[in-house]
Amino acid sequence: MSFASRLEEEARLVILRVLAEQPDLRVNSSMLRDELDALWGINRTRDWLHVQLGWLAEMGAITVQDVATVKIATLTARGLDHVERRIVLPGVKRPSPPEA
Repeated sequence: MSFASRLEEEARLVILRVLAEQPDLRVNSSMLRDELDALWGINRTRDWLHVQLGWLAEMGAITVQDVATVKIATLTARGLDHVERRIVLPGVKRPSPPEA
């Protein structure tokens, strides 16, 4: 697997985890981009992030709403199931098991 593919899988998992941490399960793409860069060292363009959001939406892990120049991503039950290790979404890094 290429570095680019591993990076995409990692970013997709981070996106799902960030959404799962929110009380309303949603975050805008600008904040997601800042989170990926500042905390995870994944510094990519807005367009790259929008492609990842579109991919996750196609997989049914999130929904995406366009609002002005940003996208609002909302976690779905399927996305939460991946974060909580009930299912495996191909193309998304599998979460590590919880530590005891």
